[in-house]
Amino acid sequence: MKKPKSAAERKARYAAILATLDELYPNVTCALDHRNAWELLVATILSAQCTDERVNKVTPGLFAKYPTITDLAHAPVAEVAALVHSTGFFNNKAKNIIGAAQRILNDFHGEVPQNIDDLLTVPGAARKTANVVLGTCFGIASGVVVDTHVSRISQRLDFTRQTTPEKIEKDLVKLLPQSRWIQFSHQLIHFGRQTCVARKPRCGECRLAELCYAKDKTAA
Repeated sequence: MKKPKSAAERKARYAAILATLDELYPNVTCALDHRNAWELLVATILSAQCTDERVNKVTPGLFAKYPTITDLAHAPVAEVAALVHSTGFFNNKAKNIIGAAQRILNDFHGEVPQNIDDLLTVPGAARKTANVVLGTCFGIASGVVVDTHVSRISQRLDFTRQTTPEKIEKDLVKLLPQSRWIQFSHQLIHFGRQTCVARKPRCGECRLAELCYAKDKTAA
């Protein structure tokens, strides 16, 4: 596909991409296993520099030993670090999880806050984590989750030319209607795992191939 030359052509292309994503992933949701907002918060903290698959193997044991926020707030760092060891950066993650439990217990009456300003004060909860929890658990579109898949594919599809998560999110927020902020991230994450993979994108089987003019497209 040739690069669109007018605003109308760009708008039509974006609409076609979103429509195709809706066809491919109509009911997709967060890939991190969780039963409530607290468990998703912990899982998202653990997912930094780690795969969701690995996190999903770790969290059942963690929550079996420390099933509540109160339990984790009083847990020894060394024990939590041992349980989350395989997710990497385990000492920092253990400290953040325990700190998050303490903050939520002491400042938010044991309930995960449902607004981004409060949630960003919780240890380990940067914008990505906050957007994941608010969008998935509460249906609050506070922003667009920008992980490695969303960052990479948004650039490949020319939704943004920025390189930092914060700036990419700003572009996506401007480009997408707020009603799509939550779903869009989930769709790109699944698309990035299944088709538009990092090392060698499967362009020959990609439903978006005709709408993509990335320079590194692979041969069909």
